[in-house]
Amino acid sequence: MRFKLTTLMACSLVWFFLFSCEKKAGEEQHWQDLFDGKTLEGWVQRGGNAIYYVQDGMIVGSSVTDTPNSFLCTAKNYSDFILELEVKVDTNLNSGVQIRSNSFPDYADGRVHGYQVEVDPSARAWSGGIYDEGRRGWLQNLENNEPARKAFKNGEWNHYRIRAISDSIKTWVNGIPAAALQDTMTATGFIGLQVHSAKTESLHVRWRNIRIQDLSQK
Repeated sequence: MRFKLTTLMACSLVWFFLFSCEKKAGEEQHWQDLFDGKTLEGWVQRGGNAIYYVQDGMIVGSSVTDTPNSFLCTAKNYSDFILELEVKVDTNLNSGVQIRSNSFPDYADGRVHGYQVEVDPSARAWSGGIYDEGRRGWLQNLENNEPARKAFKNGEWNHYRIRAISDSIKTWVNGIPAAALQDTMTATGFIGLQVHSAKTESLHVRWRNIRIQDLSQK
């Protein structure tokens, strides 16, 4: 009898463990699309005058000369989240993904500022590093992370994963860990897609499959 009871308890614990794991896996898959693949609904342009449009299920940003950095920003702010997207950029154009960023009339005439996850096709190869746009500059580059510097593929689609929870921001490029930062300056803000200022027109950066887990809702 004791054996049967022990066996029953063990089986119950196993099922409880499996159920818990399944529940966590289900939560991990609770994604919200930030881009419907057809329109720029839910997005607002700030900063410069780069051209943003939708083409073949992608958001395309096209450079314009004599204009500052441009940002296509979510109308909604996010604090704790996991963000995933794919990006492909022309090799002569710099870009980035803003997170927890803001634009206030009383700060540098509304300049977009905040954390930026770098998209860097140059020989420097700091894609996935964390830059503080409009404020402190580089917070964590990749000069000492050779595997991450090799992760970004020029001329190809690159997968980004960005995890921002409390004071921790971590990034991955094509599955390779890039940056891990602890910083308390900004806890919430919008997500933005940057087209960097450029000396040449019609350089392009493209984004697709943009999705988020809004962990602040849980």
